[in-house]
Amino acid sequence: MILDTNALSAWAEGVAAVEAPLRSARRLVVPSIVLGEYYFGIRQSSHRDRYEGWLRRYLPLAEIAIVTHATAGVYADVRLELKRSGSPIPPNDAWIAALARQHGFPVLSNDAHFDRVDGVQRIPF
Repeated sequence: MILDTNALSAWAEGVAAVEAPLRSARRLVVPSIVLGEYYFGIRQSSHRDRYEGWLRRYLPLAEIAIVTHATAGVYADVRLELKRSGSPIPPNDAWIAALARQHGFPVLSNDAHFDRVDGVQRIPF
């Protein structure tokens, strides 16, 4: 399962609604894009030390998904499909969707716009 930034944040905050999906996942995957968004957020936080400590402790439980040449092609397809349908999504989420589609993983997210991406299953929490 791929974690969107809001899912990673919810995990760090101990939100009960993400516990069951996290426990049932065979693999936890954090896209490098999500990690960048998360670092951006915590570097602005007054609780930066706490969140960085959480990352050091829990990030090793997940795989980091990086963007490859193949991912870039899937990203272009996703963006084009959404543009043609008149329902674009934020570019970083298109990268996350591309990784999900490429690897066949569902996305744990509260962002319903992932539902508009063919070939991507969203797990809400």
